[in-house]
Formats: sequence, structure tokens, C-alpha cells
Amino acid sequence: MNSAPPAASGLASRLVNGILAIAPVADLLKHQARAMMVKRAESIGVQWTQEAETLRARGDATWQAALAQIQNPDLTYPDYYLQPFHAYKTGNLSWQAATEVEVAAYAAHARIWSDAGSKAGDARLRESFHVLLKQQIPTDPQTILDLGCSVGMSTFALQDTYPNARATGLDLSPYFLAIAQYRAQQTQRAVEWVHSAAEATPFADSSFDLVSTCLMCHELPQEATQAIFKEARRLLKPGGHLAIMDMNPNSEVFAKLPPYVFTLLKSTEPYLDEYFTLDMEQSMANAGFSKPFAAQNSPRHRTFIAIARP
Repeated sequence: MNSAPPAASGLASRLVNGILAIAPVADLLKHQARAMMVKRAESIGVQWTQEAETLRARGDATWQAALAQIQNPDLTYPDYYLQPFHAYKTGNLSWQAATEVEVAAYAAHARIWSDAGSKAGDARLRESFHVLLKQQIPTDPQTILDLGCSVGMSTFALQDTYPNARATGLDLSPYFLAIAQYRAQQTQRAVEWVHSAAEATPFADSSFDLVSTCLMCHELPQEATQAIFKEARRLLKPGGHLAIMDMNPNSEVFAKLPPYVFTLLKSTEPYLDEYFTLDMEQSMANAGFSKPFAAQNSPRHRTFIAIARP
């Protein structure tokens, strides 16, 4: 798969960056992007407002107790993480962001395939990734680390694919992890949740058979992505696998985005240019992995699977 930068990262992207450098304009665009997402979600049957409010209705005291239980008080957040994401001023470090992750995922993935329903698109996207995992990894992993696990949607999907494996989910947002822990309790799942940066985890060398990351790399500067790949190599047993599923910058979907929609997208994704121009295959090779298997797993997503070299 060719990972060369798409046309969107050229002149059009620079023009958009110029617009977004004007703070009042950027704030307006972020507000419009969020409003458009919520409206679109509600129009296709994703009850964005209702489902988020249902989570928040557990009460501040209950959620704060959950946060205290899972949060690492000694963690220093990387500077890149302390930026606005997805039209939230405090990025991923808020209850609002955490309680809206699931509905946002359903809304964003609902129309990847025209025949998918309001929630089926998200499940189908994750399944398309796991089909490739099963095809490319000959022996089912027994230990799995889900980097950037968010509220656990990717972790639970991996568990369903590999029910005999021990799963660990790691994320920088303790708010996300509190939601993940709650969902695990609801469904009686056994998952270890870890509040940590993906590039500096607390695990020993060679701890996992599979390190997976879904829809995270596009939210990172290139330096962080490359550091995470090196950490993944340290964590994997020789012959273990690193699997990545994320946006495909070379897809026709992104190439044909109307300028206004592209501008709204970039207003909520501060590192999109860095992701779109990163040579994923070379970065994985530099971190100690074999030449990765690469494939498109949806009309706008791609998968890389690489083996940890001895």
C-alpha cells in the first residue's frame, strides 16, 4: 500500500491551516463541526444527547470515585496531549469528551458503508480490522495490549475476537478509562485498565503477543507515533505483532472531501497533517519491525500488521 502524502496535505491544507491560525475563526469552526456531528448523529438514529446524558446521570460523586480509582496521580501528560481535540477545549481530559466517545464513534462510522445502520457501521469497521488480524496472525495471541483504548470499544472488540486472551487497555485519559471500566463491569468483562502514555508504559520487556492500536495515530504528532512504535517493539515478544488501524489518507473519500468539510475536520484534529504525511512503513521498520502487511479495510481506513524482529 502506498503511504505517500495525499493531495489534501498540500496547498489546500496550508490554506486551511492559515484559516485555523485565526483563533476566533477556529473557535467558530470547531463549534460548527461539533454541531454538525451531533445533528448528523441524531438524524440517523444515534441518540447522542440522550446516551451521553444517561452516562452522566450516574452522578458526579460516582464518576469522581471511579476517576480516583483509575487515575495515575504521578503521570505527567505530554504537551501534545494538552491540546483541544474534537472541538473540546480540554481535549480528552473531560467528562464531556468521555461520555460522548461512543456516540461519536457510532455517528462517524455509520455511513462508511451505505447499508450499515446507526451502530452497525462501527462494529463492521472493527470487524474488518479483525478479519485481517486473523488472516495474518497464524497463532491466536494470549496477551493483548490495546494502546489508546479510549473507552474500551476497541478492547472489547479484540476480546470478542480472541476470547482466550488476557486483554489490557491503556490510555492517557483517566476519564475515558473510567467509562471503560464501567462498561466492563456492566458486561462482566475482565480487562486491566492502565492510565499511562503509550510511549512510556509500565510493562516489562516482551510482555505481549499482540499490541494493537485503533484510530489513535491520526491524533498524534509524528515524533510521538514513532516513539510509540519503539515502545511497542519493546513490549512485544520476538515474533509478536503490532497492528494498526486508522484513517487512510490515500482513500478517495478524503481526496473528494468538499473544502468546507475538510476545514471542519482539520479544526478538530490538530495533528492531521503530521499523520497524513508520515511514512508508516518506514517508521515501523525504524522501530524494529518487519515490512508490514498493509491493506485497506474500509473505504476510508487502512490496516498495517508487522512482526517484531528478533
